[in-house]
Parts: sequence; C-alpha cells; structure tokens
Amino acid sequence: MEIKKLGIIGFGQMGAGIAQVFAQSGYEVVGVDINEALMTKGLKGIEKRLAGRVEKGKMTPEEKEAVMARIKTSTNIEDLKDCDLIEEAVPEDLELKKKIFSELDRICKPETIFGSNTSGLSITDMAVATKRQDKVMGMHFHNPAPVMQLLELVKTIMTGEETIETVKKWGATLGKTVVVAPDVGGFIVTRLFTPFLLGAIRMLEAGIATRDEIDVSMKLAVNHPMGPLEVVDFIGLDTELSIAESLYEETKDPKYAPPLLLKKMVTAGWLGRKTGKGFYEYK
Repeated sequence: MEIKKLGIIGFGQMGAGIAQVFAQSGYEVVGVDINEALMTKGLKGIEKRLAGRVEKGKMTPEEKEAVMARIKTSTNIEDLKDCDLIEEAVPEDLELKKKIFSELDRICKPETIFGSNTSGLSITDMAVATKRQDKVMGMHFHNPAPVMQLLELVKTIMTGEETIETVKKWGATLGKTVVVAPDVGGFIVTRLFTPFLLGAIRMLEAGIATRDEIDVSMKLAVNHPMGPLEVVDFIGLDTELSIAESLYEETKDPKYAPPLLLKKMVTAGWLGRKTGKGFYEYK
C-alpha cells in the first residue's frame, strides 16, 4: 500500500512535532485533538520552528508556507477516516489509547495502518482493541521530533510482515533512521535510558552531588547535549514517573523503581518545563 495521507491524533508537544516532520516530508497531514486551544498552540509552535529555519537560510519563505498549508486540524476524529497511516500521540494512558484505537478501527478504511508514539506501553494491548491487529505497531518518535533522527518501530507477535516493511520504507522518507524493536517494556531507547535518568534523581536525593554538578558532569564528560535532570524536566516528571512505574511493574527490576523524590515532586505539581518548575525553574 502506498502511504500518501497521514493523520495525527493528539496535538500536544509531540503530536505537533510529528505533524511538522510529516508535512516537511511532503505529506498531507490531518491533526486531531479535543482541545482547540492546544491545536492552535501546536500550530504556532510549528510556525515558529519553521520561521527559525527560514532565518538560518535552511528553508525559503515559500517552502515554509507550503509546509504549513499541508497541515489541517480538526476536533472531529471522523476527519481521520481517509488517512493511510495514523499516528497516536495522546498522553501515556493505556486505556485512553485503547479507546482511541477502537474508535479509529470503526471509522477508518481496512488498510489504514495505526501507530502509537508511546515510549513504553504495550502495543499488543492496543492492537487487540482493533480488528486489524496485523496493521498496528509502535512508531516511537523522539523529542523533539523534528530534530531527533531515530524512529523506533515496535512490532507485536501479530504485526504483519507487510506492515513492517511498508512502515520501514515510509519511515525512511521522513529522513529518519529506522530501528525495529519487539513489544517489550521500554522497547530499546526507554529501556536503556530510564535507569540512567532515575540514577541521576537518586544521586541528587542522596546528596551525592548537586543538580548542577550532575548535569554539567554528564554534558562535559559524556558530551550529552542536556544533563539528565534537564532531560527529565523536558520529558515531564509525570511522564517519567509513569514510564518508570510501567517498567517496574513489568520487570520487577529495582533499577526501574521510581525514586521517592520523583513521586513527591509529581504530587507537588512540579512537572518540569510544562508547569514552569521541576528540577529547574522556567519563566
């Protein structure tokens, strides 16, 4: 099947970033969310990022306008019915994702492929909420989606080989490097990276080093662009807690057990950049 028209459900930070990737790659995109204000914010973010590319000479003003023209938004899920591939990018709530996939299964043509941007939830559980288990897989873009070059595909025991090959070829058209992982907790990236982030929080909690010492050490010694505590603020402390809890529940491995400090900060509403306060403060 040839993939021409793409859909995004969930138009927050990740969804809008993925929509930008799709539109910059020449695809017509339909973005859907229940929140009109969120979609407006997402579109403004896309326009701002593209304007930055124009200022740097990486894109012409005409190209910028062409990209923006390829993105349509709606609050009606029915507007996704003609898409060839739909990427789900709603919050990390398995029941919500299953409900969305069930609804998409009802309204979309039988050949439409469904992808989830989850960083660790079970793709198998999402797939069985549909009647097209062979056409459901994880499609994990990394944040920020327009910058990060990896596309992590996740196959279940039900995902069809034709679906896998179709999505791999399509992923390459986005300018991404594609890897394929099995449907296990955390897949490849999150499974490896989560203990590192949790270890940084535990180090801070134990008083072994300060926030700044932890982050600057990893930036200068390991050449990471961001320190681990900066990364957690960027991801969202609530999201990181959810990921850790999910991995610990599946594996019972103590390296995934969420630190008490992380739990308390989430309870306090200190969720990172999105609330203006996490390990750092943001104005």
